[in-house]
Amino acid sequence: VQLQASGGGLVQPGGSLRLSCAASGFTLDNHAIGWFRQVPGKEREWVSCISSEDDNKYYEDFVKGRFTMSRDNAKNTVYLQMNSLKPEDTATYYCRALGSWGQGTQVTVSS
Repeated sequence: VQLQASGGGLVQPGGSLRLSCAASGFTLDNHAIGWFRQVPGKEREWVSCISSEDDNKYYEDFVKGRFTMSRDNAKNTVYLQMNSLKPEDTATYYCRALGSWGQGTQVTVSS
């Protein structure tokens, strides 16, 4: 099981980024997938997930209405579309599935 997260970068407040999490070694569409984020010195926190049972998406309150998860089964990849980014969204973002973590991708929101 390998997860490769990408798509992070530097963006101004109010901007957008789309993170990708590409999986290998298993088929994403049969499993729940989660996004988490972590700031140095703080615990990793859950951001969102896609259910394995009904493909419903769930979001932490601080990203509801701004972040959207989606899944491309043909590419075995999940995405996190992040809009209206705020400086407090600055963190390293990780995807997780089957107990494995991707390597993280840095998102920095700053003017």
